[in-house]
Amino acid sequence: QVQLVESGGGLVQAGGSLRLSCAAFGRTSSRYTMGWFRQAPGKEREFIAAINWTGGSTYYADSVKGRFTISRDNAKNTVYLQMNSLKPEDTAVYYCAADTSLTVVPSTAQYEYDFWGQGTQVTVSS
Repeated sequence: QVQLVESGGGLVQAGGSLRLSCAAFGRTSSRYTMGWFRQAPGKEREFIAAINWTGGSTYYADSVKGRFTISRDNAKNTVYLQMNSLKPEDTAVYYCAADTSLTVVPSTAQYEYDFWGQGTQVTVSS
């Protein structure tokens, strides 16, 4: 089992920044691909960003490309999501997830991820 705990969410004005963290506990491995997803009220959960175990391969949704940056610190079993130039439409619950298949290519598909955190709320005011 892998437990994922997100933190860093909160209320921020449009144009501001937040950094989300996701700490992994339990049967952790630095070889896991990690992803961030979000779910806005009344909408389905969507892919935001993913990073492979080396950190050398990252993917982003078009909606956040150039504004969000995913990174990881394998020594700390933690993945981060730096969010800049936030917009009201970024308001959502943000989830981190782990893909334990040891793939070298990060997936954008939710079904590839085996473990999920409980989510952290991000609210961007206009």
